[in-house]
Amino acid sequence: MPSPKRHLVTAALPYGNGPIHIGHLAGVYLPADIYARFLRLRGEDVIYICGQDEHGVAVTMKAREEGKSPREIVDFYYEQSKRSFADFGISFDIYHRTSAPLHHRTAQEFFLTLYAKGVLEEKETEQFYDPEARQFLADRYIEGTCPHCGYEHAYGDQCEKCGSSLSPDELINPRSRLSRATPVKKKTRHFYLPLNQYEGWLRRWILEEHAHDWKPNVLGQCKSWLDAGLRPRAITRDLDWGVPVPLPGYEGKVLYVWFDAPIGYISATKAWAEAQGDPERWKTYWQDEGTALVHFLGKDNIVFHAIIFPVMLKAHGDYVLPANVPANEYMNLEGGKVSTSRNHAVWLHEYLREFPGKQDVLRYVLTALMPETKDSEFTWKAYQQRNNEELVSVLGNFVNRVLVLIHRFFDGRLPEARLLEIDQQVLAVGREAFARVEQSLRRFRFREALHQMMAVAREGNKYLTEQEPWKLIKTDRERAAAVLHTSAQLTAYLTALAAPFLPFTAERLRQWLHLDMLRWDPDVLTLTAGQPIDKGAHLFEKIGDEVVTRQREKLAQAAAPAPQTPPVKPIITFDDFSKIDLRTGIIRSAEKMKGAKKLLKLTVDIGGEVRQVVAGIAEHYAPEELPGRRVVLVANLAPRKLRGVESQGMLLMADDPQSGRLVFIGPLEAVPPGAAVR
Repeated sequence: MPSPKRHLVTAALPYGNGPIHIGHLAGVYLPADIYARFLRLRGEDVIYICGQDEHGVAVTMKAREEGKSPREIVDFYYEQSKRSFADFGISFDIYHRTSAPLHHRTAQEFFLTLYAKGVLEEKETEQFYDPEARQFLADRYIEGTCPHCGYEHAYGDQCEKCGSSLSPDELINPRSRLSRATPVKKKTRHFYLPLNQYEGWLRRWILEEHAHDWKPNVLGQCKSWLDAGLRPRAITRDLDWGVPVPLPGYEGKVLYVWFDAPIGYISATKAWAEAQGDPERWKTYWQDEGTALVHFLGKDNIVFHAIIFPVMLKAHGDYVLPANVPANEYMNLEGGKVSTSRNHAVWLHEYLREFPGKQDVLRYVLTALMPETKDSEFTWKAYQQRNNEELVSVLGNFVNRVLVLIHRFFDGRLPEARLLEIDQQVLAVGREAFARVEQSLRRFRFREALHQMMAVAREGNKYLTEQEPWKLIKTDRERAAAVLHTSAQLTAYLTALAAPFLPFTAERLRQWLHLDMLRWDPDVLTLTAGQPIDKGAHLFEKIGDEVVTRQREKLAQAAAPAPQTPPVKPIITFDDFSKIDLRTGIIRSAEKMKGAKKLLKLTVDIGGEVRQVVAGIAEHYAPEELPGRRVVLVANLAPRKLRGVESQGMLLMADDPQSGRLVFIGPLEAVPPGAAVR
C-alpha cells in the first residue's frame, strides 16, 4: 500500500451533555493526540479534527433535568470541554460543534444528495407517542420495568442495572418520562438508510481488504453485525432539537443524531479550512484518494464508524473511506465501571484544577494503562506508582542527573568529547528507538511505544550509573566529558521520543537543551560542543499516600446516596409571600472578591437599573462563564455589606443533590430583565 499524501485524524465527538472523564481520554482523545503529534514530528501533512455532538436525546434530557434550554446545556459543556482539552494538551486543529450553522448546512446538503440520488427509503411506521405531552418519544424518553432483571427504571434502549440492550416494546409497564403517561403507538413517516443493500460491499471492504490492518475487536464486532444481517436504519426523528429535515412537509422532523454527528467531521474540516483563509481546502482531505482517514473512538462507536458512516460516504460518492478505525475498549475505575450517573469518574476539569502542572503525569498513566485490546482499570495507587517509580525514578532522575552534572563540572556548556565504542552503543539505542517507537505508533500500539520510549531513559540511567562521571571527573576529566556529552545527546533524543506522549515535559526539555525544534529525526537533534545547557529543575515530583487516600475518599463520597431533600420550612401566609419582589435579570459582569474564597461580585441588570450583588457561588462558577446568564433576583431585600462590599439583592438558586452544585433558576430566554416573577 503506497504511503498516504496526508492524514485526517478524527476523534469521536463527545456528547454535549456532560464533562470529559478519564475513560473518554484513554479510549479516544489521548491516542488520537499521540498519533497526530507523532505525524507532525515526522513532518507529515495531518489535521486533527473533533467537535461537540450537540443534538440528540441526551442533551434534551439533561436540559429538562436542569430546567434549562438545550442551547444553555451545550454552550456550557462546549466551553468547559474545549478549555479542558486545551489545558490537557489535546492538540485539535479545530474543536467545532454540531449546532453551528455551517454544520447544519453541511448535514442538510449531505441528506439532500442522498435523497436526490434515490438512496433513501421513506416508510410509515408506528412509534411511541405521549398523548399528554403531544410528542413522539425517543427511546430514552420511555421508562419501564426491565424484562430481564425487573429493574423498574430501565430506559427504552437499555437497562442501566443489568446492561441489557432493549427496545421500548420490550419494557413492562412503559411510561413517558415527560408526563408519566402511558405512551401509545402512533403512525409517523421517516427516511431510512438501506444498510442491507451494502452488505456485500461491506464484507469485501472490511473483512477482506482490511482483514490484516484493522484491530481484531473492530473486525469482530463488524462481522457480528454483518452475520446478523443489516436492516434499513431510520435517519430522521420527530424532535424539535437537531438539524431540521430540509424538505417541505417535514416540519418538526430532524436528522437522527447518529446520521448528523459523523458529518460533523466534515463540517469541522470546512470550518478549519475557512479559518486558514482557504475555504475549499477541506476537499483535499475528504475528496482526494491520497488521504488516510483514521477514526479514533471507543468500542461503543465501532458500528457507526466502521459500517454506517462508510455506507453514508459510499452512497454519497464524493468522499474517501476510512483507512483505519482503531477503536479502544473501556477503562474502568477503582474496581467499577466509569458511571456518569453515579458520579463514579475522574473528571478532566477537576483533575486539572486539583493537580496543576501534572497533565503529563495523567497522560503517561492513561497511556500505560490504555485499553487497546481489552478493558483496563485506572486506580489512584497505579497513578502514584507509575509517577513515583517510572516518571520520577527513571525519566526524571536521568534528566536531572545529566543537567546538574554538566552545570557542576562544565559550567553549563556541553563539553567536547571523544566517544568510545560504549558511548556509541548507548547513542545507537536512542537512535534506533525512533524506528521502533514509530512502528508501534503506526500500528496503534501506544502502550508498547511508551514502553520503548522509557527503555531509552532506563538505558541512560544504567549507563550513568556504570560510568560514574562524578568519580571520573577527579581522575579522567576527558572521559567524564564524553560520558556527559553522550548522556546529554541521549536526552535530546528522549525529548523528541517523549513529545507525542508528554508534550509539556518535552517542551521544557527542548528549552533546557536549547534545541531550535523537535523532529522525528535524530540527526536534527544533534547537540554541538559548547552550546548552553540549562540546569533545569525536577521534571516530576513524588506523589504521597495522602493524595491516593483523598481521591479514593472523593470517589466514595460521590457514590454515596444523594442527600435527603431538606424539609419544607414553616408555613407562611400569602401576605408574607406577597412582600417579596422577585425580578428577572441578566448578569453583566462578574469578578472575584479579594480574600473571599466563596464570593463573587456581580452586576445584575434588572431593567430600569443595574444592581451590585455579592453571591457565594465562586466554588461553583468561574467569573468568565457568568456574563449573559439570566437570573431571578430578590429585588427588595435590604442591602447588606459582605467583606466591605454592599450587596443590593440576592440571587435565587437551587441545590443540585447529584453534583453538589448550586444551579440557576431557568430557563428565562424570552423574558426581558426587570419582569416580575409571580
